[in-house]
Amino acid sequence: MMLSRLVLPEVLDDLPEDDPRAMQSRRDLRRVHLVMGTRSILLQALQDMPALRRTGAPLRILELGAGDGSLMLSVARALGPAWAPVHLTLLDAQSLVTRGTIASYAELGWTAVTSVLDVFEWADDPTGADRRGKRYVPWDLIVANLFLHHFEGAQLVGLLRTIADRSDRFLACEPRRAWLPLVGSHLIGALGTNAVTREDAVLSVHAGFRGGELTALWPGLGDTWEVQEYSAGLFSHCFRAEPILED
Repeated sequence: MMLSRLVLPEVLDDLPEDDPRAMQSRRDLRRVHLVMGTRSILLQALQDMPALRRTGAPLRILELGAGDGSLMLSVARALGPAWAPVHLTLLDAQSLVTRGTIASYAELGWTAVTSVLDVFEWADDPTGADRRGKRYVPWDLIVANLFLHHFEGAQLVGLLRTIADRSDRFLACEPRRAWLPLVGSHLIGALGTNAVTREDAVLSVHAGFRGGELTALWPGLGDTWEVQEYSAGLFSHCFRAEPILED
């Protein structure tokens, strides 16, 4: 059995966006996602949400901690034109999404915009804090990839509460806290990753999730939400929340 979660600051989070070590680490993460099979995991989860495949108004999707937007772009390409139109907001504390990436989304029928904002600034925005407010329209889907494991305690609980209040569905793909992923994190240098990525990979697994840890923190469980929490692939841990549909 793995020990309790240990959440420590990751090196990449404190590096300026133009630091060469940070730029290399972000490139490393693309290879890490390939090994983890993140695109396939997200693709399967989205395809299992049939209520999202509808016509009419564009689907409103928000990705928290979106980084350079390349992971969701690979998912969009795999989903194909059946999912257009989509209005995607890529939220991250750093400005990492290029014009070329935005243009690539447009070619798929997705309208992508960036929001350079700390997630807790987003959570504290009073215009979206209450679904009953006149100016607020909930997201059809909020997605988080390798993001929730950065938080614990009251911060994580508050963030999940905000997500539940502002979205109709939520999907998270996080590191799995188990021995196999931990061994893999120590061997990640075999992919040619730099020191930042190697250190952060180990920290990520120790801060990851297992069992029903996210389910226990999700608000409204069994009342208005149906959730699934499960292992995916060799290294990932997923959480899905959807509304309970009335008969």
